[in-house]
Amino acid sequence: MPEPMLALSGVSKSFGAVAALRDVHLELYAGEAHALVGENGAGKSTLVKVLAGVHTPDTGTMTLDGAPIAFSGPADARAAGIAVIYQEPTLFPDLSVAENIFMGRQPLRGLRRIDPGAMRRRATELFTRLGVHLDPDRPARGLSIADQQLVEIAKALSFEARILVMDEPTAALSGVEVDRLFSVARSLRDAGAVVLFISHRFDEVFALCQRITVMRDGAWVSTDAAKDLTVDQVVRRMVGREVSSLYPKQDTQPRDVLLDVRGLTSHGVFSDVSFTVRGGEIVALAGLVGAGRSEVVRAVFGIDRYDRGEVLVAGERLPPGSAAAAIAAGLALVPEDRRQQGLVMALSVERNATLARRWSLSHLGILRRAAERRDAGTWTRRLQVKAARLSDPVSTLSGGNQQKVVLAKWLSTKPRVLIADEPTRGIDVGTKAEVHRLLSQLAADGVAVLMVSSELPEVIGMADRVLVMHEGRLVREMERDRATEESVMFAATGHAGTGHGDAT
Repeated sequence: MPEPMLALSGVSKSFGAVAALRDVHLELYAGEAHALVGENGAGKSTLVKVLAGVHTPDTGTMTLDGAPIAFSGPADARAAGIAVIYQEPTLFPDLSVAENIFMGRQPLRGLRRIDPGAMRRRATELFTRLGVHLDPDRPARGLSIADQQLVEIAKALSFEARILVMDEPTAALSGVEVDRLFSVARSLRDAGAVVLFISHRFDEVFALCQRITVMRDGAWVSTDAAKDLTVDQVVRRMVGREVSSLYPKQDTQPRDVLLDVRGLTSHGVFSDVSFTVRGGEIVALAGLVGAGRSEVVRAVFGIDRYDRGEVLVAGERLPPGSAAAAIAAGLALVPEDRRQQGLVMALSVERNATLARRWSLSHLGILRRAAERRDAGTWTRRLQVKAARLSDPVSTLSGGNQQKVVLAKWLSTKPRVLIADEPTRGIDVGTKAEVHRLLSQLAADGVAVLMVSSELPEVIGMADRVLVMHEGRLVREMERDRATEESVMFAATGHAGTGHGDAT
């Protein structure tokens, strides 16, 4: 067996009384893609920050090419050839692509002036190595998430990184963008680099990686060849228990129509969208990225204005463009981007959990702290939010627990209609099952649930009816017993007349 390029042995890290890592072992070999999987809170992010030099381990050792190594900061990790590509890249939006790649290391000419021509040529060479075409002079502002990640990868190559850590890199990407990213990752792997791939999407893990390491509760559980594992085995190791059903859908009897959308149109975005959602049912809005699903639910909730149509809640027409009126009518929206749109990251867990009903927790315009703490405690317990203290910033929670806080915020308003836009994006399989169980229970209690999802198994597993959008139009409606992954995908790609199901 060859010597690992990077090895961690007995690494532990605690933050106060919380043990984030406990005796972790990891070996990474040249020319391999290695998956790191685990539930939210399993310690993956802390381990990545140890590799990136952000955190120093309390105990344990790291070796690089067989020699002991210790990082005093991120610069040391970069100098050692370790680069991290995060789910949400952080580029300077008003600088060019080339300037972002070489920030702080710009090539110079006489009198120590920056040489833009040399910087442009080097950036072009990096993109050629990656097999992609990006204009080095283009401003970073307006780049897609996929292109931003490619800029980050080019930056890593400019550092001559040998170990590339990809932390949930595909969460916000379309299928075509994922294929392009994987092509780049494979070329780096085949050139002798190490790719450490962190994802909750098992199809991607098994398609890209040769070995899989599972973590649970901050500890190493197992490392095995991907070819020797099944998805069920990985899930069992991640959660430490049998996941009896990822989609625990309860059979319910639909009640009266609570949400009625009629002819909703926003010029250039979506056109003539009509549907209903009854109390007691879960309706899934499916389609490809860019089909207009999120735009429709934002308009329904009053965040975005629309040009024509109307939205009725329990028979009462909502004024367009008024989220306050939607909330007062009993609507709740769990947004697609929980960090930017669902939470105030600098505020505490309890403050975020009560944001949507602070008026009812106030007296004479003054927020009653005891009432806020009591209300937040009730809902975070019900949703099993794992937090050291409710007074801690919500930014300290794992992604799955942040999603639960968003749900707590809206469920505390006791909505009649819950709109959930990608409710399980970027969270682990165990938390997914909890969110699915919660949505099913809400429907059983008479809430009308409208769910936007890009995951076909989730759509098929949870929805009583499936509405499919294509290029801004609602092209197909299918009952639960007629919907299949194939028929939904046919409709989503514009083949509405193909497959099984009931056409609208």
